[in-house]
Order: sequence, then structure tokens, then C-alpha cells
Amino acid sequence: MTPAGPEDVPVEFVSALRSLRQVTVRPEVILDEVPGPARIAPFSAALTAEVRTARRSVAAAELASGRFVVLYDPAGQEAWDGHFRLVTLVRATLEAEVGADPMLAEVAWTWFTDALEESGLDTHAAGGTVTRVLSQSFGALERRSEQTELEIRASWTASDEDLGPHLQAWATLLCTAAGLEPLPDGVVALGPRR
Repeated sequence: MTPAGPEDVPVEFVSALRSLRQVTVRPEVILDEVPGPARIAPFSAALTAEVRTARRSVAAAELASGRFVVLYDPAGQEAWDGHFRLVTLVRATLEAEVGADPMLAEVAWTWFTDALEESGLDTHAAGGTVTRVLSQSFGALERRSEQTELEIRASWTASDEDLGPHLQAWATLLCTAAGLEPLPDGVVALGPRR
């Protein structure tokens, strides 16, 4: 595989990346561009995110984190049932009582499906896993309280190159996993002043 130059990048992929740049997320969500995976698809892009109690503050606690990957194959891939595949990861630390709930995995998957539905997305071939890890400390660390880590891995196929609503849905999922209250209807999150 040879790296593509700017003139070799399909217009559909460029359009998809531009649609991502138009998305405004809540101020608690910090997005950063990172290299996309090189061997899964001919073209890829990726973002990482952190949900913090305060934007870009050293003292801010991290509530959730994740990764949003865009894969594009102009020829399509049979397993994707399309050309654009979105692959996401969300990680959050939960209170021990919430982590002990036997329905946690089902509830977390509902957070994912609700975020897509609320964004009015036309998606298909969605699938994923929800993993819960309970950590108990012993010995010199036994004063630490029990901790539950939740991980949601999901992927789905977008029907076209307008990926902005998909990124917005993923940001909603991140905020839900972080325990942030949803914004009321009609309220738009404002970014920091420049």
C-alpha cells in the first residue's frame, strides 16, 4: 500500500472529513485529531476525545474518553455493507453501585442506540460489545474504593459522506457515559470564547 497524496484522495472522503469539522460539541468534550489506522481501509481518519469537568484545566477530572474512527473504501466492503464504516470506543469510570447493576451492559448499549436514533441517523450493520471491569485493591492499596470501568466498542455503516451527525451522536454517547445531564431541547452548547 502506498500513501496517497492529496490529489489521490477521493472527493467523498474529503467531503466526509469536512462534515466532521462542522460539528460543535459540548464544552466538556475535548477533541483531538490522531492518525487513523493504516491497514483496515484505503482511507481513514481518527479523533480522540476526553470529557472533563473543566475544559483544558490541569485540575479537571476526566469523566470519559474515547476514539472515533472513520474508514473509507471507495470499492466498499461486503462486511460493512457500504463505503463508510465508523468504529468507536468509549471508556468511563463508574461508581461501584452503578457498576454492580446486572443490567449495566444492556443499559450502556441503549445509550449507544439512543444516541444514533436521536440524531436521526440512517445507519445499518451496527454491532459492538460492552465490557465492565470491577477493580478491588488489596495490601498497600486497599484504602482505594472499588472501581468499575465501562467500555463500549461499536461500529456501524453510514449511508453517505455526511458524517457530522455521526460524530455528534458519538459525543452524546461520551457525555452520557460520563454522567453529564443531557442538554434541554433547544439549548445549544457554546464553545469557549476565542
